[in-house]
Amino acid sequence: MRQYLDLLQHIKDNGIRKNDRTGTGTLSVFGYQMRMDLQEGFPLLTTKKVYIRSVIHELLWFLKGDTNIRYLVQNGVNIWNEWPYQNWLRETGQEDKYPKYSEEWKDRMKGFIEQVKEDENFARRWGELGPVYGRQWRNFEGVDQMAEVVEAIRRNPDSRRHIVSAWNPKDIPGMVKSGLPPCHTLFQFYVAEGRLSCQLYQRSADVFLGVPFNIASYSLLAMMVAQACDLQPGDFVHTFGDVHLYLNHLEQANLQLSREPRPLPKMKINPEVKNLFDFKFEDFELQDYGPHPPIRAQVAV
Repeated sequence: MRQYLDLLQHIKDNGIRKNDRTGTGTLSVFGYQMRMDLQEGFPLLTTKKVYIRSVIHELLWFLKGDTNIRYLVQNGVNIWNEWPYQNWLRETGQEDKYPKYSEEWKDRMKGFIEQVKEDENFARRWGELGPVYGRQWRNFEGVDQMAEVVEAIRRNPDSRRHIVSAWNPKDIPGMVKSGLPPCHTLFQFYVAEGRLSCQLYQRSADVFLGVPFNIASYSLLAMMVAQACDLQPGDFVHTFGDVHLYLNHLEQANLQLSREPRPLPKMKINPEVKNLFDFKFEDFELQDYGPHPPIRAQVAV
């Protein structure tokens, strides 16, 4: 994954300091592209450990059309927790009682997540993120984009219209309330010589925390769609708009840049599954993954 380290270094060398929605501040560049051949190994970072179970569960959650964090927290995936938690604090008049990231704030969040996990009614009210990725993939104004794109690839692989969009202007206000408008905004599939490639356009990218997950998630999606369409995986192409390094991640980025990449792992997928929407967590096995230790960093909300 030298491509990812090159991106980190590029932002450090060329990034412009910008203010941002979270108040944290970033080093930012506009416009960048990486390409990974999925035949050369599964592009999961080796310069820090990335938790593949979170990637898989999140992707299955998207494909279910789900937009409530309850499925994720019941499976030990906590990457979406802070947005509905912050919304709950704000809507219930508690936001000023708990300074963000204080010990009291963290303890309160643990209780919030436990209640989402155990109480279906509470989860329905407070675990909802709005019409985010899963809704747009599976029900964009009544259109099941994922089902349609798979059928289109099978029927007419040479088409230039194999596109899924998560950006729905009408639904943006509902996404903002308790989550975020889609950062990974649009993706397109391309078929040539029996191989299926996927290009993602990401309007906004947290390069240290988010991008490693995005690379793994859309690479895995490309492999799943390829299998469902009786094709081989091709390339994953990652195209960025505003790609940034938060100022409170600089030390972590330097540590990662000091590490040498290791051989890429392999992703084994149950070959019996031919329907994209039939995949389960147990159908995936990551093999030969030997990363450097994880590097902790605070998500900017």
